[in-house]
Amino acid sequence: MPTSPLQIRDFQLYWCARFAAVLATMGMVVIIGYQVYDVARADYGMSIREASLMLGLLGAFQFVPLALLTPVAGWTADRFERRTVARIANAIDMSVALGLGLATHLDLLTLPLLFTFAAMHGVARVFVGPAMSAITPNIVPPALLPKGIALSSIAWQSASVAGPALGGFLYAADPALPYWTATGLMLVAILCLTPVKRVVPPPIEGHPHPIRQMVDGLTYVRRHRFLLGAITLDLFAVLLGGATAMLPVFARDILHVGTEGLGLMRGAPAIGAALVAGWFAWSPLKNNVGIKMLWSVAAFGLLTILFGISKNFGLSLLVLAFLGAADMLSVYVRSSLVQLHTPDQMRGRVSAVSGLAISASNELGELQSGLAAALLGPVGAVVAGGGAAVIIAGAWSYLFPELKRAKTFDPPQDVLANTLMQEKPA
Repeated sequence: MPTSPLQIRDFQLYWCARFAAVLATMGMVVIIGYQVYDVARADYGMSIREASLMLGLLGAFQFVPLALLTPVAGWTADRFERRTVARIANAIDMSVALGLGLATHLDLLTLPLLFTFAAMHGVARVFVGPAMSAITPNIVPPALLPKGIALSSIAWQSASVAGPALGGFLYAADPALPYWTATGLMLVAILCLTPVKRVVPPPIEGHPHPIRQMVDGLTYVRRHRFLLGAITLDLFAVLLGGATAMLPVFARDILHVGTEGLGLMRGAPAIGAALVAGWFAWSPLKNNVGIKMLWSVAAFGLLTILFGISKNFGLSLLVLAFLGAADMLSVYVRSSLVQLHTPDQMRGRVSAVSGLAISASNELGELQSGLAAALLGPVGAVVAGGGAAVIIAGAWSYLFPELKRAKTFDPPQDVLANTLMQEKPA
């Protein structure tokens, strides 16, 4: 009997695939954002506030396919072999990286072209998220799942540290090089997923019509207040409090550190997050998990305010690292609770709903940040967003008292009984 997910061969391959894919994506996304802002400023002659708005539109173009296709993606992850779905989605993202590399190399970049590739990237992400999330509980025993989620987060966070920094330095050497590298890494991710055992989801119960099955995921979350509270907490806190969209503005026109500094700023939150994830992989959180999640969201908001008012690059990096640590604590608790409070036959669709909330908080958060920056300036937008995140944490502790009452990661009896019934041989 394994005592760690890393002793399971399929999890090792899954971990490597996740690391390679996220490394590629994070290196690619940070350059897309910088190119949108730089093209808007240099080629279109926009002001700082106008170019900041373009960063908001970039988030909107990524969110639209996510909003439209999330129900389809969740149903797909619960209906088809999950490993295959993840490989196809990674192949779509690989084509995006290749196209961006060619456009950059041939100096064909325009704002419409960048927005188009961003939308294609959103299509890939909406399918890869639910499929990859739903694989983990099928290759890791329930007793090791919190450790598996922490280790999976280490893959994500460590790649999120290296990806932006790698992308920034590769861009300084050759603007197309980050995209060539991302293309190769996506191929590695696909090859690593190939030997993993087939992950066929259990039969879907209830209404057989695909549209109805998609809606069932949303209905399930809406009817379970605990899941609804956990998912929407992340949605609104990051939607209002995220500062990521404004990092190209801070790098180019406030802190004056260029793409290399942008890469370090994008990677700094992931350093803090990776350290927290590593600690939880070694010593999993056990007690008072719900209240700790709420406090971590409040800390996230306060640190966002501090980043907004900082004018020192070193201090900004330090604050971003602590911000990432607070965010990781929230993500670790929320991800574990959502997975363990959801029956296996619903995990793809619930993961899709959770993924939509995360994407909405990130991509719509970028749009919100862009609009706020156009009105308040980039510093004002970041400070106001951090204050809003603190308010959200306080409000959710009263609106969803179930979150405060979550003491451990133990699944509720109804979910546990449902899982045992699914695993019982016929």
